[in-house]
Formats: sequence, structure tokens, C-alpha cells
Amino acid sequence: MTAVVTFTKAIRRAGQLICALLVGAIIFTVPAPASAQQTVRGEEYIPGIWIDPDGCEHWVMDDGAEGYMSPHVNRQGVPVCRRGNVCGVMNSDQYFATDSHRISAAGRAQLENFFRSTTARAFVIAGHTDSRASDEYNMRLSYNRANAVARVASGVGARVVDVRGYGERMPKAANSTAAGMAQNRRVEIICIQ
Repeated sequence: MTAVVTFTKAIRRAGQLICALLVGAIIFTVPAPASAQQTVRGEEYIPGIWIDPDGCEHWVMDDGAEGYMSPHVNRQGVPVCRRGNVCGVMNSDQYFATDSHRISAAGRAQLENFFRSTTARAFVIAGHTDSRASDEYNMRLSYNRANAVARVASGVGARVVDVRGYGERMPKAANSTAAGMAQNRRVEIICIQ
């Protein structure tokens, strides 16, 4: 008889647990009144599209998938992109004061003439520095200088598709001499034909 009572109590407890779970499921599936509902906002998603200096347009989606915009590929499957070439190199010392990203008035006039006279379809603008400051500082300064040039370009109606700051990471010459450092302080304008 004790075994039957224990078994009955176990079934009753199991039944109560199942009922509690079912009631819980029902409670959680009933929508809250509109006044109690909260809106959760996620990050705004902006798909990444950029053009490399070689003229290749890339894309990236929020799930991390990447690809090329160009449907044309060579026999090895490598995309065939528009030609892009460095069509202008600005020595930063001639256009910017030390530690500044403000373009001089004379430099602005030269840049406006350059962007008005070129026949390029679009531009990529890349800033570079020498290695005298920290990497973080150089990255910020080179990007700000490239952005300053991009604003001049946009001001005369030129299409700027990308602005980059490389800091000291892509030197043109050795940073061990003053002449080498001067060559590395530059803003390159890449023309996309």
C-alpha cells in the first residue's frame, strides 16, 4: 500500500509540474498590452561597399560575407576591375602645418584646380605620415588630412569614393633620414578611370 501512495504522490507532483510548465508557457505567450511593450532598437546596418586603389569594388554584409562587385573575372577567377592609378601625390609639408590637417589657402586653390581639370570618374584619397609619433596619432592625422583633401574635392563636384588614413604603415622611403620622412608625409590621390 505504501508503494501505491508513493507512486500516486509522484504522479501528482509530476502532474503539478507539467501544469506549472504549461501555465508558464501560456503566460509567456500572451502578448503584453501595447502600453507595456518596449521597442528594442538594434544598430543601424549600413552595408559596406568600398573601392580599393586597384579599382576593385568590394562589399561586405552584416553576416561577414564578402565579395567583389565586378561580375567579370579572369581564368583564375580573380575579378577584373577598373584601372586606378596614383594621379596626384601631395607633399604634406607644402599643404599642411606640422601636426595639422588644415590646408593652406594656396594649397586649397591648387587642389581645386587639380580636381576640376582631371578626367577621372572618381577618386580614392589616402593619407600617410612618417613614423615620428605614435601609431594611433599617425593614423588619425593621416585620415584627417585625407579627409581635408576629400572635402576640397567634393566642394568642386568631384566624386570621392573612399578616404583612408594609413599613418606610417605604408612608407615610400626609410624613416631613418629627414629626406625619407619628408617623402612619407604625403596624401595620395588615386584616380579611378
